[in-house]
Amino acid sequence: EFYCSLAGIMLLEVFLALGAVIIYFLLSRKKEEILPFKEGWWGKEQKPDTEEDTTIWPFKVETTEEELSDLYRRLDQARFTEPLENSCFHYGTNSVYLRKVISYWKNQFNWKKQVEVLNKYPQFKTKIQGIDIHFVHVKPPRLPEGQSAKPLLMVHGWPGSFYEFYKIIPLLTDPASHGLSDEHIFEVICPSIPGYGFSEAPHKKDFNSVSAASVFYELMLRLGFSEFYAQGGDWGWLICTNLAQMAPNHMKGLHLNLASVTNMGFIQLLSILLGRYLPGLFGFQDEDVRRMFPFLKKGLYRILVESGYAHIQATKPDTVGCGLNDSPVGLAAYILEKFSTWTDLEFRNLEDGGLERKFNLDDLLTNIMIYWVSGCIVSSMRFYKENLQKGIGTQKHERLTVQVPTGIASFPNEVMHTPQAWAQKKYTNIVSFHFMPRGGHFAALEEPELLAKDILQFVGKVEKEQLWRKK
Repeated sequence: EFYCSLAGIMLLEVFLALGAVIIYFLLSRKKEEILPFKEGWWGKEQKPDTEEDTTIWPFKVETTEEELSDLYRRLDQARFTEPLENSCFHYGTNSVYLRKVISYWKNQFNWKKQVEVLNKYPQFKTKIQGIDIHFVHVKPPRLPEGQSAKPLLMVHGWPGSFYEFYKIIPLLTDPASHGLSDEHIFEVICPSIPGYGFSEAPHKKDFNSVSAASVFYELMLRLGFSEFYAQGGDWGWLICTNLAQMAPNHMKGLHLNLASVTNMGFIQLLSILLGRYLPGLFGFQDEDVRRMFPFLKKGLYRILVESGYAHIQATKPDTVGCGLNDSPVGLAAYILEKFSTWTDLEFRNLEDGGLERKFNLDDLLTNIMIYWVSGCIVSSMRFYKENLQKGIGTQKHERLTVQVPTGIASFPNEVMHTPQAWAQKKYTNIVSFHFMPRGGHFAALEEPELLAKDILQFVGKVEKEQLWRKK
């Protein structure tokens, strides 16, 4: 009997201990849901004791004659290497085509005209956490009676810039003039990621996506927006995801044109092996199967072939960056290769990389010029090291889910496809997931209307069904 009661007490203790562990886990999980705001100081030297100046001042892109004559001198002195016969874009940017681009850059491209294009939208700067943050802020030209504009933060990636959004901005701020529904009208805020374009580069190590999200959160609050939507692809995907984890009570909805999941579970790994044969079991659509399999070719091999740049940038960005910052031709070759391959992998089979099938040279060179005149290529590449040097799956934000209503526009020519069944593990509140009919990685620049329509329908859904409510 003694042993029975002892066993009973021990069993009770085990249950109590288990109960305590479960309660602790549930409570701590609840607390863990929000990503902590990262209060950093990225300016030079020590943080001063004085309060940060929160002034916002207007900014315009300007270039001096000296800068331009220096650029043309470098373009004139370019040294080219003969490409291998029939290599197209499989070895990287084909220098036969590169010569044509450089010739256009020297003889036809009108940077001063493009500066006017860049300056057609109001731009500003403000100091946050010790560095100057550049952003474009476009308000609607007109608002129907009783309607207010919805603030939308749009974040670019690498090797893009705020200019990627110039074609989509009018579709969002003035949809009716472009044949779109004006049920929802936006005021659009497009910042340059610190270290990109005209945002000052961090002077200290460890400026990662969470740091960028914290800076943009402060920016939105400084502009007076306590409720807003956010949209991103490439690094913009991660920065906006972190912002949703950090400020779920302020972000009404998150729209992504790239959704990557870094923490893969057993089911996801199993779906790589069996998803082709048992798609329904893993929640795959026919389109998922078409885009993902055979996985060795469309997944693993593709990652290996296309991720060399990321490995360099995540380990020794400054070494290769020195060369790119010194040579406009090298910079163009490096960036144009991404605009070719990430728009359509099939473009590797073309001698001109298919670059002018979806873009024009003025747009491509404007983006390259933003990197050249600001001298930001090295600092933009460092963002890879800051985000990846500790290893994939080691960061707190990678373990946290996103509960903010999420819309995903899945473009067919994105290098890696993420099915909704995988995305749901991270984004627990997906309210809209669409397979887009065409387009690749630089969606806002390549297919502005498709992306705008998807953003509009997503916001419509969130607003109509009141999917977001302030907690």
